[in-house]
Amino acid sequence: MKQRLVLTIAALLTCLQLLAQTDTIQQHNPTPKREFRGVWVATVTNIDWPSAPRLSSERQKNELINIFDNHQQAGMNAIMLQVRPAADAFYAKGREPWSRWLTGRQGVAPEPFYDPLEFAVNEAHKRNMELHAWFNPYRATMDANTSALSPQHPIRLHPDWFFSYGGRKLFNPGLPDVREYIIQVILDVVKNYDVDGIHMDDYFYPYPIAGQRINDQATYEQYGSNRFTDIRDWRRNNVDTLIHALADSIHKYKPYVKFGISPFGIWKNKNQDPDGSETNGGSSYFEQFADSRKWVKEGWLDYINPQVYWHFGNRAAAFEKLTSWWSDNTYNRHLYIGQAAYRINEPRNSGFKNPDQIPAQIRYIRNNARIQGSVYFSSVSLRRNYGGLNDSLRNHYYATPALPPLMLWRDSVPPNAPRQLAVGRTERGLILHWQVPLLARDKELVYGYVIYRFYQGEKIDLSDTKHILHIQYNPMLSAEDNTAERGKNYVYIVTAIDRMKNESEPIAVTAPYR
Repeated sequence: MKQRLVLTIAALLTCLQLLAQTDTIQQHNPTPKREFRGVWVATVTNIDWPSAPRLSSERQKNELINIFDNHQQAGMNAIMLQVRPAADAFYAKGREPWSRWLTGRQGVAPEPFYDPLEFAVNEAHKRNMELHAWFNPYRATMDANTSALSPQHPIRLHPDWFFSYGGRKLFNPGLPDVREYIIQVILDVVKNYDVDGIHMDDYFYPYPIAGQRINDQATYEQYGSNRFTDIRDWRRNNVDTLIHALADSIHKYKPYVKFGISPFGIWKNKNQDPDGSETNGGSSYFEQFADSRKWVKEGWLDYINPQVYWHFGNRAAAFEKLTSWWSDNTYNRHLYIGQAAYRINEPRNSGFKNPDQIPAQIRYIRNNARIQGSVYFSSVSLRRNYGGLNDSLRNHYYATPALPPLMLWRDSVPPNAPRQLAVGRTERGLILHWQVPLLARDKELVYGYVIYRFYQGEKIDLSDTKHILHIQYNPMLSAEDNTAERGKNYVYIVTAIDRMKNESEPIAVTAPYR
């Protein structure tokens, strides 16, 4: 007991020292102009949305609008919306049945009819936020009760594709037909919806449960034993094969759609592999057969979003050690840190009781140039303002807008600059007008615009986010400034952005407001 107390105090002192260091960091590290600011909106068991099954379509829409408004006001620029929680769908243009967490009964469409994903994409883009469609790849049920499954559920159509584990049904990743099916399920969304990204969570092979075993020996003998002497290596190869094929398939149809995965935070511990992190916890490589580092090393992913759900100084997995390890292992792909907003509300989690824990993590992340942002689990934790975090984001850390970080391996060609920028007056202020840029070298159409405002004579610095007046994800050729003050002289600057958020050269106009 005494030794445990000493370790706890030591960990606490380490945590406090790191929190103090990040205060110094923040003084020299202003809000970046490009930063991924995402939030997971979970639909499984109605964690975030809708608040309950069987709500009217209008109530569902209003709830989602309120969620998006809240996150927009807090400075978020990306929504990770769970659209396939358990081989079911929150969208119409696909092959799997409607989710029971949407309508209360699997296979039953919303009434009156609407398409939740189509609605969500449109509403996110109106608020200048990306929408990443979040899929759970292998989970087929949340419990052992299959009697309520729709006749169109894949368990009904292909019962031989599944094994039971921990009271749930899971797709068998070793079956080629299963891998092809999952690819086609995801391509339904890629082809039919204007999503910005495809996102997968951490559920690959199941998390280990004492006394349970994965019943895939026969599949291994049929498909893997001729190539692999160890069933565990075969399982990892099954996951790798799916990820690689998905990356190729997604980008074949829409090169601008980003592909990212949010694995369990630890790849391997150093005591398991010298290349692993200085941690002592479970690992995705050994426990879920998910070789998450390989996916970025091979260039299959556009971003990796590990769930680093621990606090500074944690003995098993210290936030600072794990975050730094990932930043050394991204192989020139994006790294977004998954942050545990929900843990602020856990009664026994002392590390997150300090209201500066997650803000300090943000400062720590921003001090590392190899990390491009954060994603928070989950929406309801932010909206309930656990620990005042949502207030901190809205009023301080995300108080000014940010563009998503560039992915130059996807698209490095910016649009041309807007033309003929002019300023007029309205009853409420000033209005800018411009003309469409000439077509870019890659023939890609303009996706939106960024509007900046400076006082005349002020240094022009487009990297200073406090001068971003507005970011718009639409091709409208005008923008209003209803906050302009009479008697002031302004310089307005407009740039064009393409789908991957490459930014053009600026065009400027001077505007005295009398």
